[in-house]
Amino acid sequence: MSFKRKAGRSSSGRVSVRHRGGGAKRLYRIVDFGQEKIGIKAKVVAFEYDPYRTSFIMLLEYEDGDRRYRLAPQGLKVGDEVICSEKAELKPGNRTKLKNIPVGTQVYNVELEPGRGGKMIRGAGGAAIILAHEGKYTHLEMPSTEVRKALSECFASIGAVSRSEHRYMKLGKAGKSRHKRIRPTVRGSAMVPPDHPHGGGEGKAPIGLKHPKTPWGKPAKGVKTRKRKWTDKYIIQRRKKKK
Repeated sequence: MSFKRKAGRSSSGRVSVRHRGGGAKRLYRIVDFGQEKIGIKAKVVAFEYDPYRTSFIMLLEYEDGDRRYRLAPQGLKVGDEVICSEKAELKPGNRTKLKNIPVGTQVYNVELEPGRGGKMIRGAGGAAIILAHEGKYTHLEMPSTEVRKALSECFASIGAVSRSEHRYMKLGKAGKSRHKRIRPTVRGSAMVPPDHPHGGGEGKAPIGLKHPKTPWGKPAKGVKTRKRKWTDKYIIQRRKKKK
């Protein structure tokens, strides 16, 4: 399916996200993040590129003839069979409940609430590790090193998301950015004072402030921006900062 282009504009038509616009045409693939086809085996027909996400997707053909897209895991090949059920074999691509997955297993596309479909760990190369089962909760170590708990009744897919090399890929030229709908980004220090707090000065001048700021005068770089979310109660240990 296709979408009407917004180019970073809000419903009022004003730019709410800068540096967006243009780019190559693309169609959205409807990916099944949930588990509507429980207990029905599916065969991997093909692996495909999806312009709307960092990982590859796989086309599955179910025994009843239905075809659907799902996130492709690492280590799966065309012709392999996968299944979604409450108790499934521990192999990449299979989907089952967290309570039935042993400690130390890698999982992806994990649910936050039972029956709502996978919401966490969907980016290229991502995987969470099951640390423990405690009561009705399962402890997960996220790709960010954050440790959080999820209800053991939630479904998760076995394995790690495909295309782990995505983090090392370089666009290589400005035109590649434009194809991806990313417009040029200008440094604040290259602007004039009315346009940015870092602007002004003669020649190449420092920002002249104790801390860097956004174009709207808010603190930038290293300032916590996460607003209190209802899922904060599930966080056991915050992520460790990289040295």
